[in-house]
Amino acid sequence: MAETIDTIDAEENSAAEVEGAAEETTRKGGVDDDVLVKEGDIAGDYLERLLDLLDYDGDIDLDVEAGRAIVSIDGGEDLEKLVGARGTVLEALQELTRLAVQQETGSRSRLMLDIAGWRADRREELRELGRSTAETVLSSGERVRLQPMSPFERKVVHDAVAAVDGVKSESEGEDPKRRVVIFPA
Repeated sequence: MAETIDTIDAEENSAAEVEGAAEETTRKGGVDDDVLVKEGDIAGDYLERLLDLLDYDGDIDLDVEAGRAIVSIDGGEDLEKLVGARGTVLEALQELTRLAVQQETGSRSRLMLDIAGWRADRREELRELGRSTAETVLSSGERVRLQPMSPFERKVVHDAVAAVDGVKSESEGEDPKRRVVIFPA
């Protein structure tokens, strides 16, 4: 897939050729924005019904980012209850929402759910943790094993570590005890 896109030079090829390459990328496993918008709409409807059943207030926002439907619920007082300790309820609701989308579309969804900005705030905390731990490893030369994390959390930490020269990271263990290890490169 990457070779198909890398070999296209938009200045030398016609617009039709460039468009054809984009369509081929979608056929090879990429998801176009129309499909992601549909997933977001289905997820939004599902979550709206859930909020109504719970009698919780919240505004649902739909977006498409990095090849994923992003659904956010903000504004209600009770929303913290839908996040749970360390995001456990949020993770469960995300999985249920993905299943609702799959039931409707017949395809597995990779949508991301955020409630009350918890995931966005957690992402910033994890970026800082990854960066500061990477700098500690760089100065001490000692490897550091972090606490077990969800796949979302590990991905954010790995990305933050990758931005620091001289250190690397990998995941070890099995879920739910899988963790990030940061070590000198």
